[in-house]
Amino acid sequence: MSSLIELLPKVVSEGRKEANRILDGLSNASRITLQTNELVQPNKNRKQKNLGSAVLGAAGYNVSPAWTNRLVYGDNLLVMQALLAGDPATGLPSMRGQIDLIYIDPPYDSKADYRTKIELPGATIDSKPTVLEQFAYADTWSTTIDGEEIKGTIAYLKYMYPRLVLMKELLSERGSIYVHIDWHVGHYLKIVMDDIFGKENFRNDVIWSYHRFSRRSSNLFPHMHDSMLFYAKSKDNVYNPIPDEVRNNDRYERGYHVVVDNGIKKLLVYDEEKARKKVDFSKYDKISYTNVTATTMGDVWEIPVINPQADERVKYATQKPEKLLERIVKASSNEGSVVADFFGGSGTTAAVAEKLGRKWITSDIGKPATMIMRKRFIDNDAKEFFYQSIGDYQREQMKTNFGTKFRIYELNQIVLNLYGAIPFRDEENPSHNLGRIKNTKRLIYVVSPSELVSPNTISRALDEMNTFQGGWNKVTVLGWNFKSDIGAYLDTMREYKDGTLTVEIIPADLLDQLKSKASYKKLSSQVAVDANGMVKTPVRFSSLQYLTLKDPIIKDGQITIELDNYVILSADALPLDAKNKEKMNEVIARDPLALIEYWSVDPNYDGNFFHSTWQDYRNNTENDDDPLHVINKVTLPLGETGYVAVRAVDVFGLESEVIMEVSNE
Repeated sequence: MSSLIELLPKVVSEGRKEANRILDGLSNASRITLQTNELVQPNKNRKQKNLGSAVLGAAGYNVSPAWTNRLVYGDNLLVMQALLAGDPATGLPSMRGQIDLIYIDPPYDSKADYRTKIELPGATIDSKPTVLEQFAYADTWSTTIDGEEIKGTIAYLKYMYPRLVLMKELLSERGSIYVHIDWHVGHYLKIVMDDIFGKENFRNDVIWSYHRFSRRSSNLFPHMHDSMLFYAKSKDNVYNPIPDEVRNNDRYERGYHVVVDNGIKKLLVYDEEKARKKVDFSKYDKISYTNVTATTMGDVWEIPVINPQADERVKYATQKPEKLLERIVKASSNEGSVVADFFGGSGTTAAVAEKLGRKWITSDIGKPATMIMRKRFIDNDAKEFFYQSIGDYQREQMKTNFGTKFRIYELNQIVLNLYGAIPFRDEENPSHNLGRIKNTKRLIYVVSPSELVSPNTISRALDEMNTFQGGWNKVTVLGWNFKSDIGAYLDTMREYKDGTLTVEIIPADLLDQLKSKASYKKLSSQVAVDANGMVKTPVRFSSLQYLTLKDPIIKDGQITIELDNYVILSADALPLDAKNKEKMNEVIARDPLALIEYWSVDPNYDGNFFHSTWQDYRNNTENDDDPLHVINKVTLPLGETGYVAVRAVDVFGLESEVIMEVSNE
């Protein structure tokens, strides 16, 4: 097997080719676009202080005439392509050369799995909460180079190279990039960044030094710092010197700065009012307000990790302190600058950019991360922002993973194999979307990612069950995307009730797991079907679900909306192990609305675009003090369209929507 150093030139060569292919295709008619799922106008208070503050835009929804911040779900390689191409539907021109600062905190090739915890109510009022764990992301890497499967650091570098090239294209001529990394791959990544940005544009290896609990080791010092590789696009990068931290007896204080001038201790007061309350002036030989210049901060930053009780903590495994990002944003951007983070995680970069008067774009490939970010921005009373995803995401992701020659029917075959089904021969199955589970009379019907699963889809699947090869006893429909009312429709069907028909969701992150043919081979090798037709697969195909509402109450131009029930149609298909699934079934039976993580309302729905003008979510203290439930009822001004839309997201990131026709008469 070739060594890492021997393979590095190949990584650079293939990374350049991939980046050039992407850049050359930006002007194609089939270029990647962003799909707007929601325009969020943060309003977490049931008193409706903020409603109606925006102006209806030409596109039929509220947009800022100059700029709207963006939270995007999806692979950042696709997100950046869409940003480079521009987004005419929401008035976003190409962002090429428009971003002044990019900060990223990518995975570190640490070989770890990161998870988020879900707290649900206990069995009784007095019992402790039920705690479940949900997968967030895996920091393990594999790829293929010259037909050889490569794992670990070289696969990680191959993943990062084209992404860093696209980030360079997005940066303005005065732009800077900070790549937050640690000892696992930092030294190798610097070589890659020297190649992309130019060694002459390297500015600093900024050290973030922190203290934390660490076990003693017999052969090394505990790891107590991370690095941030700071590069500029050109020699003219934005740089605002940051004064040294205000110190007194080696303790951080606010309002003043102690320096030594010719052996004399002096006090430079930034905020005299605060300083007088905290400082014993008798300790200093001289006080100067004008003659002392604060020294500039160096490249070693001592900042504590986030306190478990801190207000900014959002319970995300790799969350970074806001103070760390404040220094970076202040140093390398100005008010009004665009700041971007393409490994958004807990949303710290965007949250800090918002507070400091910067515009922002952030993205993440994980549903848990995007949910945490959306709630965090609402909680911080951010300005309105778009929540977006990649248009035709599955098709574009497969092109990225397997090349442009990949065809959509091949994706159907992959799904069948990973579900444990045997595909039928091409001559019997021209759409390549039918398979069977061996030792059973169960038909598997895969729906294309470009189709919304609807009642018509279900009818076709049932027809195939009754007629294909003489008929089958059962049919399972596997879909990527679903009409908002499909869950309620299925719950009324006899075939669904007696088990003849089952419908399951292909996991949204499946394509993220299929990063290469090698990763598909690894997943498929773990699929097994026993003699009774029971399938074991590493892929978590999940249940369909739907939300029901009570009849709305309309009075004096206002509408009262109340949640009624949250129905999970196939609880056994939830992405949980057996122990956690048992806990979940107890919650479903006792308190199904406890599964709602977030819900929002558009009281003036236009039939095309969801404009969220009110939101509630667990841990929102504006509405109640119950951290494990959303509130179930809200009264809002009724719009003029005659339709109200309600969206809910559960603790697993699964979404439901209800659209009601209403009358103000």
